[in-house]
Amino acid sequence: MSTAKIAITIEEETLGKLDRLVSAKVFPNRSKAIQEAIKEKLSRVNRSRLARECAKLDPAVEKAIAEEGFSREIEEWPEY
Repeated sequence: MSTAKIAITIEEETLGKLDRLVSAKVFPNRSKAIQEAIKEKLSRVNRSRLARECAKLDPAVEKAIAEEGFSREIEEWPEY
């Protein structure tokens, strides 16, 4: 995967915490730590979005759709 170089502004206290993690070898460098933090945040945002979208679904309608599909399939099953 290709990468791009960017410049960011970060609070000094946060940078100090980041540097301590790098010094403790939790991350190999600042860039890797920031990359992982961004990936984790994006993943959380996506999961949160999925949860919000799922909450909009009507369970009764979803059940009816699932049962309708199942009833069609069961008619195609061979008798044993």
